[in-house]
Amino acid sequence: MTGAHVPQEPTSHDDGRSIGDIVGDLSRNFSTLVRQELELAKAELKQDAGKAGKGAGMLGGAGITAHLALTFLSLATWWTLAIWIGNHDHPALGWSGLILAVLWAIVAAVLASAGKKSLKDVDGIPQTTQTAKQIPDALKGNEEKNR
Repeated sequence: MTGAHVPQEPTSHDDGRSIGDIVGDLSRNFSTLVRQELELAKAELKQDAGKAGKGAGMLGGAGITAHLALTFLSLATWWTLAIWIGNHDHPALGWSGLILAVLWAIVAAVLASAGKKSLKDVDGIPQTTQTAKQIPDALKGNEEKNR
């Protein structure tokens, strides 16, 4: 019979699934992979947020401590040093002020250094970075390169 239309079987592979089913599975699997990577990134960032907060808190504490110390203790110490360096009639206000400023700068530097060290302990998102690098090879069917 010429001209008669013969229905064809859907194109399939050895497992009996059509190409549409395979493409649908790939799409769902890719969506699942992306969702899992996002969840992993969120978990890693949440873990490091505590470390970053601690470091930032120390740096903030360094600034506040330096400010409060300079405000509330400096006047009394400045005057005491001025009398020790000079005398009651002619206190050495300039020199005592310079000495006090250097002492508070040292305290602030120590606190800032401790805060900076704490911030260096933040790891970032190493697991997410590693698995995200493997996605292109997995999509190409080259999973053996990821091992």
